[in-house]
Formats: sequence, C-alpha cells, structure tokens
Amino acid sequence: MSELDFQSLLDKHDKSDMAGFTRNFVDDLEAAMSAKIEIEADMDWSGVVCLGMGGSGAGGMFLSSLADDSGGLPFVVWNNYGLPSWWGPDWLVLATSYSGNTEETLDGVRQALEEGGVVIGICSGGGLDNLLSQSQEALCISVPSGQMPRSAFGHLLGSQLSICWALGILPRPSEEEITKMLGRLRSSSKSADIVGGDGRVAAMANGMSERDIAIVSASEMTSVGVRFTNQLNENSERFSRPVELPEMNHNEIVAWERNSSSQALLYLASPHTHPRVRARMTWMMENLQAGDSWLLDCEGDSLLESLLIAAHITDWVSIALAVINGIDPSEMTAIDGLKTYLSTF
Repeated sequence: MSELDFQSLLDKHDKSDMAGFTRNFVDDLEAAMSAKIEIEADMDWSGVVCLGMGGSGAGGMFLSSLADDSGGLPFVVWNNYGLPSWWGPDWLVLATSYSGNTEETLDGVRQALEEGGVVIGICSGGGLDNLLSQSQEALCISVPSGQMPRSAFGHLLGSQLSICWALGILPRPSEEEITKMLGRLRSSSKSADIVGGDGRVAAMANGMSERDIAIVSASEMTSVGVRFTNQLNENSERFSRPVELPEMNHNEIVAWERNSSSQALLYLASPHTHPRVRARMTWMMENLQAGDSWLLDCEGDSLLESLLIAAHITDWVSIALAVINGIDPSEMTAIDGLKTYLSTF
C-alpha cells in the first residue's frame, strides 16, 4: 500500500493514535534508560521474579532473555496471582503494572511484602504506587501515564533496564554504546514506519492479512515472538502461534508438511542465533512451502539492540494489519468487559 493509503487508514481507524505512541518508542526508551535510579548496587539475590501481565509483563521476558545471554542471575517471569511456591525473600521482586492497578500483580506484591521480600515497582500511579509507598522494603519508579500499556513499552522496559543496571544484576553498556544503539534504533524506526518507511512492514502485513500467522523464533528471540503474538491479539484482533527453535523442529515441523500453504510464517533471528539453529531455519525456508514467509534477521551490536529492533518492527506490523482490516489498534472491548465483570466480585 502507498504512503497516502496508510495515512488515510490511520486517520480513519487509529482513534487513540497508536501509531503516534509507536513513533515515540525510541524517545521513551532513551528517557527511561537515562533516568537516575536512587538505589545502591546489590547482586546478593538468588534471582529476580518479574511480575506483570499483558503489555506490562512483556519486559520481564526481555530481561530474562538478556539474563540468559549475559546476566549473573536467573530472571523468572510470573504471569499469575501470588508468587511461585519456591519463592523466598532472597529473590528480588520486580513488579510492573502500567496502570498500577493490575490485580494479579498487586496480589503478588502483597504476598512478597507480607513475607519479608523486597519489591521494586514500575507504574504510572494507582494501587501499586500506594502499596509500595507504605513499605520501607520497596521502591516505586514512576512512568508517564495516559496511554495503552502495550504502547508504553519504551517507558516500561527502559525503566526495568535502568533498575537492573543500577543494581548491577545486568551489565550496563557504555554511554557510547547506548548512544550508537539509539541512533541505529531511530534509523530502523523511520524505515519501519508505515507512513514514509521502506515498505517492508506493509508487505508483511499484506501477506498476513488473509492467512494464519506463525512466528518461529530462535531461542534468544522468543520474547519478541511472544510479544508480537500479544500485539497481534490486541492491536490486530488476530490469532498467532509463537514457537521456538530448536524445539519446534522436534514436533510442529511435521505438521507443516501438510498445512503450510495457508500459513504466513515469520522467522526471527539475530547475530546471537546459534549456527545450528540458523542451519535449521535455512532448511525450513527452503523446504516448507508457506503461503508467505519472511526472515526478520535483526542486526545489532548486542542482543538488547536486536530485541528492540525486532520488537519495534513487529509493533508496526500489528498496527498495519489492524488498519488494513478496518480495526482500531487501540480498542480492547473484550478486556474492558472482563474487567467490569470481575469488579462485581
């Protein structure tokens, strides 16, 4: 589709300016990463439990990927009420709720504080802010309010990174490395924009428009694959299936021999992808006859940069797919209805 077509579609369907928030991603990320966190370095933890749901929970998956690659502690994502049975006060709790009112996250925070744990929260206010302000074993980092949680990824992940860097539980890049990374992200952002970009996102969205969508991620990119699925669910009102290599080569790959022609298939890779996993991708691209397929091989001087580039490009794909099909990417009627129902109990 042409630039004019997409601008018209955004004007017609993007009622809450999801595209505008997406264009601000790199600026939001930079502001959050550069914020001074008043906390002393502390690596004396068994690990980190990341609490969060939906758009607020996505950052925990990215932190876990980064920790698996180069961290000194395990990061475990918990998308549920309470805390896992093995949790103890030797595990730091990192709780993220954009609104501050996510009931599952608040439930876990209450348990952690009652059982003597230390909690660091990220929110724009609400109950989480109130709860943490009453405890001496807690710290709350504020982010700007006024948007959908899934569009606030720059604020949220940037704040999570700042916390982890300040504590020393993830290695912090040098200022020069951060500056260069942000510059490359801005260039990538302009190319991915569906208005004035290079057209790659539009081609991907068009190819996915009438097909079932599958996302095959190299293991270090799985957090992006899962987040892209969630963005497709919410922004585009579409189902998607995220799977991981090499695991999917031991099961799902068999089904592709029979059911590939109706599928749109996106591969996610990076410079950190294991050579044997890359060989598996090559074989799949040569032998599986998907209805349409793309390789998003995200270059970057670090895994963090590769993850951010992939997340931003796929955000744009979800918005493009929404407006192509006449859907407002900000609307979430089903979620609002469920919250109203739950509020009666």
